[in-house]
Amino acid sequence: MALSANLFLRQSQSLVMTPQLMQSIQLLQMTHFELTQFIAQEVEKNPLLEFTSNDEDIGSGGDREAKDERFEAADESHGDDDRHNGDLASDWYESENTGHADRLSDELDTNFSNVFPDDGSPQRADAPELLSQWKSMPGGEAGESYDLDDFVAGQISLRDHLNEQIPFSLPSMADRLIAQHLVDQLDDAGYLQADLNDTAERLGAAVADVERVLGALQLLDPPGVFARSLSECLAIQLRQKDRFDPAMERLIHNLELLARRDFATLKRLCGVDEEDLLDMMAEIRQLNPKPGSGFETGISEAIMPDIVVRPSSDGGWLVELNPDTLPRVLVSQSYFASVSKTSQDHAFLSECLQNANWLTRSLDQRAKTIMKVASEIVRQQDAFLVHGVDHLRPLNLKTVADAIKMHESTVSRVTSNKYMLTPRGLFELKYFFTVSIGAVEGGDSHSAEAVRHKIRLLISQESPEAVLSDDDIVDTLKKGGIELARRTVAKYREAMNIPSSVQRRREKRALAKVAAF
Repeated sequence: MALSANLFLRQSQSLVMTPQLMQSIQLLQMTHFELTQFIAQEVEKNPLLEFTSNDEDIGSGGDREAKDERFEAADESHGDDDRHNGDLASDWYESENTGHADRLSDELDTNFSNVFPDDGSPQRADAPELLSQWKSMPGGEAGESYDLDDFVAGQISLRDHLNEQIPFSLPSMADRLIAQHLVDQLDDAGYLQADLNDTAERLGAAVADVERVLGALQLLDPPGVFARSLSECLAIQLRQKDRFDPAMERLIHNLELLARRDFATLKRLCGVDEEDLLDMMAEIRQLNPKPGSGFETGISEAIMPDIVVRPSSDGGWLVELNPDTLPRVLVSQSYFASVSKTSQDHAFLSECLQNANWLTRSLDQRAKTIMKVASEIVRQQDAFLVHGVDHLRPLNLKTVADAIKMHESTVSRVTSNKYMLTPRGLFELKYFFTVSIGAVEGGDSHSAEAVRHKIRLLISQESPEAVLSDDDIVDTLKKGGIELARRTVAKYREAMNIPSSVQRRREKRALAKVAAF
């Protein structure tokens, strides 16, 4: 059979990931902070993009500038007349009524003027020398409003707090140098993360000197700082309270038995009875295992919700996008028209215009998609918003995707790192998606989060004499219409860091005796 070249015409469909489509997908899963940074980079490299504030009208930059100029000119033309007419009216009113009102107030003894002002502002007649100083202050008559950030006290770090105490504890400059080196190796909890031999070798000092300096530093405030382990941290605090006796020392050296609540072994090792052991445990609970945690280590950033849900007047729910998280950029058509007339690089300007238009459309589509997903979640979880977590319905991505005619991957991207502010609190959109737990006799299924909440509630209400086992929890849930296996209850309990029934019984009895004592 002879080989030959043939030409065929074939038509097929395929999905091509264009750069613009990839950008839209990336915008959909960005957080508010990431989106703000991305838009700032686009505005910086695209001359046709510009930011706009919330109170500006959506339009071209040139149109807004012309409109502002017209408004300013109108205000200037009418401002002088209004001020002149207002001054004449106020002068006439004061001349006609002020004297009569003052005489009437004096006759009736109803003069309510503040004779002893306590607002802290200097008076013109009493303290004229302070008037210039008052006007020069940020809140004075000639200044702007106060900035409260100027009056906020600075946060003191753990290292600053320790450096203030070191000169009083270590008078020698060589000891202070060693102490400063040890301070720099503290973690956020106040523990020393350094080897004394390596420190001595690095500083060219004797190990005994480093240990001596460390002993002096362990006496500083807060108690327990510069410890190298949890047991040493607790021992330092107990020594300062003069409660580090041999029995307490053995208890501190066997903290793993205390964590396992093995009270019988602890009583035997410490040589104390049950009452003394309970007293020792009560003292340990009053200690601070992380002495450095009380100092500011960083700035905590508040989460800004992307969606706000409020009750509406018709009994439903009003779902809105948070205007503070909506990016506001516009394409300056007037600037493009003015520059394209004089510029020779039409290809570059056309590309910038195309990218700017695509970005604004992608941002608009992103907002609409988030709104669709959030509205469907609110519709599905209406009972949760009204009654609480016990009525959280099981929900998956496919249910929401089918309802809004979108793909599951799109819904997954929308719900990642997006938050919804509801009357019940602030929740991530992923919170509303939970697996389904079967019901008894074919009833309505239950959400896994609602079942975990029921288990947590049952355990919190149990008494020391009637601690619920996993089988008891299964029977209680079954009476409430929830079909759940014992191993599933154990898995949920361990995920919530709740100990077993044996450990809970020991702990609750010990706490009850301590409270009674």
